[in-house]
Amino acid sequence: MNSLKLPVWLSGLNGKAVAAPILIILMLAMMILPLPAFILDVFFSFNIAIAVIVLLTSLYTVKPLDFMVFPTVLLVSTMLRLSLNVASTRVVLTEGHTGPDAAGKVIEAFGHFLIGGNYTVGIVVFVILTIINFTVVTKGAGRIAEVGARFALDAMPGKQMAIDADLNAGLIVEQEARRRRTEVAQEAEFYGAMDGASKYVRGDAVAGIMVTVINIVGGLIVGMVQHDLDFASALKNYTLLAIGDGLVAQIPSLIISTAAGVVVSRVASDQDIGGQLIGQLFAKPQVLIISGAIIGGMGIIPGMPHMAFILLSSLLCGGGYLLTKRNQEAATASEAKPETQAAPAPEMEEVGWQDILPVDTLGLEVGYRLIPLVDKTQGGELLKRIKGIRKKFAQEVGFLSPPVHIRDNLELKPAAYKIALKGVEIGSGEALNGQYLAINPGMVSGPLPGQETTDPAFGLPAVWIDASMREQAQTMGYTVVDAGTVIATHLNHLITSNAAELLGRQEVQQLLDHLAKEMPKMVEDLVPKLLPLSVLQKVLQNLLMEGVHIRDMRSIIETLSEQAMHTQDANELTAQVRIALGRAIVQQIFPSTNELTVMTLDNRLERLLMQALNTGGNDSVALEPGLADTLASQTEAAAQQQEQMGLTPVLLVPAPLRALLAKFLRRTLPQLKVLSHAELPESKTIRVTSLVGGQ
Repeated sequence: MNSLKLPVWLSGLNGKAVAAPILIILMLAMMILPLPAFILDVFFSFNIAIAVIVLLTSLYTVKPLDFMVFPTVLLVSTMLRLSLNVASTRVVLTEGHTGPDAAGKVIEAFGHFLIGGNYTVGIVVFVILTIINFTVVTKGAGRIAEVGARFALDAMPGKQMAIDADLNAGLIVEQEARRRRTEVAQEAEFYGAMDGASKYVRGDAVAGIMVTVINIVGGLIVGMVQHDLDFASALKNYTLLAIGDGLVAQIPSLIISTAAGVVVSRVASDQDIGGQLIGQLFAKPQVLIISGAIIGGMGIIPGMPHMAFILLSSLLCGGGYLLTKRNQEAATASEAKPETQAAPAPEMEEVGWQDILPVDTLGLEVGYRLIPLVDKTQGGELLKRIKGIRKKFAQEVGFLSPPVHIRDNLELKPAAYKIALKGVEIGSGEALNGQYLAINPGMVSGPLPGQETTDPAFGLPAVWIDASMREQAQTMGYTVVDAGTVIATHLNHLITSNAAELLGRQEVQQLLDHLAKEMPKMVEDLVPKLLPLSVLQKVLQNLLMEGVHIRDMRSIIETLSEQAMHTQDANELTAQVRIALGRAIVQQIFPSTNELTVMTLDNRLERLLMQALNTGGNDSVALEPGLADTLASQTEAAAQQQEQMGLTPVLLVPAPLRALLAKFLRRTLPQLKVLSHAELPESKTIRVTSLVGGQ
């Protein structure tokens, strides 16, 4: 039996997809088509239920973006109330002469139960609710949303730079960075949408007043002219119906306006609004006891309702006493320690080889105030970031760095840290736990109050600020990071800069073992048949020393297998490997362009260097002091000119001179990249910006 096949456009629909269009169509239909009283009761009840659901959802929302659809809900609920006003007005004017239940039981209940059937009381209550909704709740929520939208937009550049800094430091992956960037944009859009949506609620309050007045006036005309009612009867019937109709719409409007105020006025936290209220308002016992004493004092004033004040005072004082007792018990339990007998003193042991501790390849020592950052029991945020740094380093550079051994050092300043490589300090700094480092990238709008310092990783001017100033600093263009990020970024910079020293014999062997799983024959034919492990290590270290990644081990092994039969010299093999990796090297320096902007040597200087090379050989070249000074100073000036133009300083030289100049200039210009003509892909075009030695 053939099954019934739906059209493609219809089969793709589901309940969630058609719910919103159906609701919009129903609202438009209510404005046009007459509705019976029972259907009005159903929609009025639905309107009240929606308002309550929205209010409770806002109370249990942890952060505003968790209720991102709220501006749309605000618009739809406002349109629903206006549609109900139009539909109920039609029923009130056509059937109002028959009695107070002409427009349904809901309007009748609001007209009789809430205002006691007295239209004067109803008018006063309706006006008060409208004033509260229009001038207090809605206006305040709209102002908060407006300010929030402005600050969110101003803070976007700083937040984006902070995300990029975390990504570059290896603290987050690309997917997490993309999610955080989307969240920053959504936050600004949310507050902007809330600012606009609040105008709908304010317009709804004005429309409610006008609709109520029109219903009263229109009802009097219809009742007296068309149904021959006397003025008193017409005034009573139509006024009660109009006020009941207005209250039915105004109370849900007030509830949703309150929900809007709750959403935009709360500060981001990991608790909902109920948890924040209980945890912060009733957390201090002294506040409860003093408040209870004040209320009790007011209760003994003659003429006051003594029972109410004294009862409330007793509850507050009792709550404060119980809270104090509970805090004392918790403190006693945390301080109590099991008694242990003193262990006998151990016998004196002879000194042995076990007393010689191996030197850690990578070490991080912290002062006692930074211990919470590296303590697993206290969160240890820095431990997770170091793990992310090692993972990113392995993915980008091509080998797994040694683990970082962390220990506390009481000899350091409380907020100081020290990074060591093979037991020797290579970097240090201070990180104030609980504060934020605002780094000046060079385009901030003004200074910040705080402790001035420099970024330990890159030497940029910075200032330590309190957490309360974080948003302001981001708005002013600063890159704001916490203490853990400062240490992690510094550690990542030093690990990358000293990658060659981190690649020891053990790491090279582990790398070969890993490669042998995919290409066992290539690895076996190279080491140790053609090349000793020590020579391979030296070649890889030469590459890393000049910032060349070794991820493409297949090309490296293939090149070494071809050249090892001709030479065992590590420097010559390195030059051949660089030629094989030329495309990757150029891509690393010029990631998104086919035009290579470089510096080159003047012909006269190039000839002098070639003569010195031919005279001394690769291993014993000694440059004449005047020539060396000229080369260093003019190269430095040309490199600074490149950096001022926003370009990476790259010196292009003949292949025989590349290793010599790279080694000579590395100490004074570590950021300079020296390439040879043989390393450039044929598809790239070259643009020379300056000549070294041409003056």
